[in-house]
Amino acid sequence: MKKIFIKTYGCQSNIADSEQLAGILSKKYKIVDSLEKADIIILNSCAVKLRTLNKQLDFIKNIPKNKKIFIGGCLPKIVNLRKTYPNISGFFDTNTILKVPELILEDYIIISNEKEHRINLPRVRKTKDLAIINICQGCEGNCGYCAAKLSRGELKSYKIEDILKEFKQALKEKCTKFYLTGQDTGCYGFDLKTNLPSLLKEILKIKGDYKIRIGMMNPNNILNFLDELIKIYKNEHIVKFLHIPIQSGSDKVLKEMNRFYKVKDFELIVKKFRKEIPEIKISTDIICGYPTETEQDFKKTLDLIEKVKPDVLNISKFSSMHNTRASKLKQLSSEIIKDRSVRLTKLFKSLKK
Repeated sequence: MKKIFIKTYGCQSNIADSEQLAGILSKKYKIVDSLEKADIIILNSCAVKLRTLNKQLDFIKNIPKNKKIFIGGCLPKIVNLRKTYPNISGFFDTNTILKVPELILEDYIIISNEKEHRINLPRVRKTKDLAIINICQGCEGNCGYCAAKLSRGELKSYKIEDILKEFKQALKEKCTKFYLTGQDTGCYGFDLKTNLPSLLKEILKIKGDYKIRIGMMNPNNILNFLDELIKIYKNEHIVKFLHIPIQSGSDKVLKEMNRFYKVKDFELIVKKFRKEIPEIKISTDIICGYPTETEQDFKKTLDLIEKVKPDVLNISKFSSMHNTRASKLKQLSSEIIKDRSVRLTKLFKSLKK
């Protein structure tokens, strides 16, 4: 029996995809835990950050020539890797994971814009007591800097009854921790005429010993059901953790990024959650050095973070990703971007003391 090693980069959705991929392939192959033990290497890739891209390219370079390599995930739609690495046997994307068993046998490229129905499939969990459930694929946004949109595409939500079935099965398999994930869980169900609170209400009817952590939600979507969501968050089964990315403290930059909200919307959400649930942990994201960001814009970001004092701050130095609209703009110097990142990091550390 041939041995396969799956290397995963990126978000919780990618981890969930790899668990399903391992579940599908484990019928005919042995899934191993290291590159050295494997005959076949599958890289489930991420296209969000340039730094992560470079790590993945280094990983590909260091794969021994005697092993077959297949690249999947977000990169195949963004970067032409075959030209640089002719030893790669085949490619697939986030919409063709179910076809990987035949891809391995045939060695070819299989890319699609039509989303697969990937729920209630066999999986090999990375962590035995943790169930990562993709409740939707793609999103309704169109951010100027986002390469993931180019690979994940438009929103496709899974039906509530299908998610409930997967949730109950995971409980039977002794899972006690659940991550509900997606590119933006806040837009879950908009394509099915439902929403995230409706899903959560049905899940919370299930009896058992479990905790649910809800994945990233964009502010503009939370506003559609803010009070209802806060009420649900008070349930004992919900982890008191809210990931709500702001990206910039400047309304001008948010508009140029094509984000569909304003700073005041973010502040309102945080204020209401903290008032109703004092123990809530607020996590947010900032991109330093977006091409149109001025020093005045950046100072607004510093002021916002000092005012809101998030519990978790994910700071990213802007990096231009292939084929995004932001990649076509005049870029700021790396010195400016690094300086802003350092200043924001220093501010955040001072707030944590």
